Amino acid sequence: MASNASGGFVSTLATNKDRFRKTLISDQVYELLRQAVVEGDLAPNDRVVESEIARRLGVSQAPVREAVKRLAREGLFTHVPRRGHFVVEISSQDAEYARQVREPLESLAARLATEHITEEQLTELDALVERMHEAVAANDVSGFRDADIEFHTLVSQYAGNPFLARMWEVIEPSLRTLRAISDPLFEGDWCAMADEHGRLVGLLRSGEPDKAAAAFADHAAGRGPVPDAREAKKPRRKATATKGTAAGRTAAGKTAVRKSAAVKAAAKPKAN
Repeated sequence: MASNASGGFVSTLATNKDRFRKTLISDQVYELLRQAVVEGDLAPNDRVVESEIARRLGVSQAPVREAVKRLAREGLFTHVPRRGHFVVEISSQDAEYARQVREPLESLAARLATEHITEEQLTELDALVERMHEAVAANDVSGFRDADIEFHTLVSQYAGNPFLARMWEVIEPSLRTLRAISDPLFEGDWCAMADEHGRLVGLLRSGEPDKAAAAFADHAAGRGPVPDAREAKKPRRKATATKGTAAGRTAAGKTAVRKSAAVKAAAKPKAN
């Protein structure tokens, strides 16, 4: 955390100090830091000093280190050798450029894959969808991202065009870094997003290239059927109940990957 970090974040640390218990400390620190990034208390390029955070919260440095590494795996923090961790700065324009390149590649990959995908390959994609649901249940954003990115990587390979697969390999690290794929700050129904990947598998299985291509293009561009609550917060739009789409799902209790469930569950005796 930089010396000029906002007073809001320092105040948050002070306010939450007494809330921490010896169980699930790393999960609580993770939730607090993630929320600080989401709400802007930790700004892009702010340095995240583990020792200072631990001191202000009155906890040991180990759970803070674990939480920081978890957020780095999710792409919210970046590690600079000999300097420490910093909040990642993402240009919205760069992210949009990346999505513009991703969209036609995804569309082409889906179109080609639909024409000759095997049942074994479809089963592999089904397994990745299940991994996404398991990640949602475990409040594991990085695990969800890994399964999500592997899903789209495999589709590019199943297209049967080695040049397309190589192009995906080239741009995938940038898509991940720019959060142009599986954005860890997504504020929607993560369970519904896993279901959406299941729908995409169904379209690949259907043997209808046009429908599959259109669905993958919409998904890549963020036009899919699972809304992101951040869209409703943008000034150019009126606030709408965007996140009510899947509110009635029986799995609703598992979907709030970014909510404070881990903090509320701190009283339960679990190993840290």
